[in-house]
Amino acid sequence: MLTRSAATGLWRATSETAWFVTDIVLPAAVCAKAVRDHWSIENRSHYVRDSSFAEDASRIRCNPGIFARLRSFAANILRFNDVRNITDARHRLAFGGIGAILGMRIMN
Repeated sequence: MLTRSAATGLWRATSETAWFVTDIVLPAAVCAKAVRDHWSIENRSHYVRDSSFAEDASRIRCNPGIFARLRSFAANILRFNDVRNITDARHRLAFGGIGAILGMRIMN
């Protein structure tokens, strides 16, 4: 990985090592797959909540976990309706009014 120094403008090579502890012995490939699979949660949930719902910019300080669950609930409803772009769907629903919201499926 390359990182740029803001002071000098020069790039330098860096590396990072991550460690994890387990109580079972598995091949390295299996462990690596488990770690990568865990990151799919980050990419599918937390990244979407931050990029589409601006969660990191939220100023909610009392019970922020409740609002995180509400954002996840809203994203899951949009995914259930085969939405590929959460941000675009949120804007379309906002401009479409209550009729667009009521037209969403929430269960089979």
